[in-house]
Amino acid sequence: FQETKPLGSFGVANDFGLYDMHGNVWEWCADHWHSNYEGAPTDGSAWEDEYKNNNENNNRVLRGGSWFNFPIFCRSGSRYKYYPDLKQSGNAFGMRVVCAWYLGVRGLGNPLPLFLT
Repeated sequence: FQETKPLGSFGVANDFGLYDMHGNVWEWCADHWHSNYEGAPTDGSAWEDEYKNNNENNNRVLRGGSWFNFPIFCRSGSRYKYYPDLKQSGNAFGMRVVCAWYLGVRGLGNPLPLFLT
């Protein structure tokens, strides 16, 4: 493809049932940019630095490559940094909305997130 496409356009899901995980658009992540993973959270939470909120170096992580990149960049391990307030992102950036799944019954206290069971 030579442009972004709607979800499911490639017709094949991965082993987790997810569509279009690589190569459609770079996906914005909540994580601040770090050059390596030293000190990264191990609980699956976003890696945000409080001190960067008022700092001019507030780059966020983009993942997965886009239709505009060479195929070698179209993988989940492909990372890039970008400043979220820049207006010239074109149509090569996007986002995937995610939420946690919880197990439990209403009224029985705090259920555990599915990934902790």
